[in-house]
Amino acid sequence: MSARMHAIVQSEFGGPEVLTLQETDVPEPGPGEVLLQVAGAGVNPGDAVLRAGRVPGLVTLPWTPGNDVAGVVERTGEGVTRFAPGDEVYGMLPVARRGAYAEYTAVPATALAPRPKNLEPAHAAAVPLVAFTAWQAVAVLAQVRPGDRVLIHAAAGGVGHVAVQLAQELGAHVIGTARAANHGFLRDLGADELIDHTATDFRTAVSPVDVVLDLVGGSYGPRSLDVLKPGGLLIGASIDPGTDERQAAARGLRYVWVTAEPSGRVLERITERIEAGRLRVMIHRTYPLSEAAAAHRAIEEKRTTGKIVLVP
Repeated sequence: MSARMHAIVQSEFGGPEVLTLQETDVPEPGPGEVLLQVAGAGVNPGDAVLRAGRVPGLVTLPWTPGNDVAGVVERTGEGVTRFAPGDEVYGMLPVARRGAYAEYTAVPATALAPRPKNLEPAHAAAVPLVAFTAWQAVAVLAQVRPGDRVLIHAAAGGVGHVAVQLAQELGAHVIGTARAANHGFLRDLGADELIDHTATDFRTAVSPVDVVLDLVGGSYGPRSLDVLKPGGLLIGASIDPGTDERQAAARGLRYVWVTAEPSGRVLERITERIEAGRLRVMIHRTYPLSEAAAAHRAIEEKRTTGKIVLVP
């Protein structure tokens, strides 16, 4: 293989236009890492937030964005025994590192799992971050049980549509906010109630719930506190949650912020559900790697159903 590759490199904060395709060195896998030939890289709203410089402490410029990745193991670093060259895998780079918007990337082996047999590589790249986030929110933090009422904002988005399915599997009564055009899609995934947020204030359309997963933030945070039962839990997942633990506690409620932590073992549990047909991760559109800026423009419009993926 060549020692050079193409990657998206960002040298300054700004709009999507700061994402440029450049020739750069192929990374070397360190101890415990594997070098992947990338087949697909998921694009997430957080990528655009970091690109714009809204959380500059998490970015050291220049850098290559992207957490979600699927591909083929090219070679392994010292101490890696779980994977071998030629293995088809998928996973998530650590949030502080990133680097998936490239033809090759080095990934900790512990963050990877074998690719689901029923997903093409580019499709698999859409899964990790949304699955980790939804799993952590629904199964770990909320510990959803049969009969719980769960409200999910932005239910048709990447994390939202996965959370709908996981909450439904756990026996919850699932309510989602989404544009009316996405209601059929969400009913097919198992949502029990749907609210068109463009036409209705969800506070007037839903009776008290046990859990809210807020994937929007801003004014949705404090408004979501209004619909929780006493002792209910608000889980925030946006960079601007609009509320915090103190505001929730003052009303006898709970608040927690969810993060996605890479774990090959958790991803194996997600894989089982995908291969059994119990979990679907939808692709809104794929873009060539060279069109990363266009992919970011699409994600910032907040009208996507499912995920966007870059393909080298």
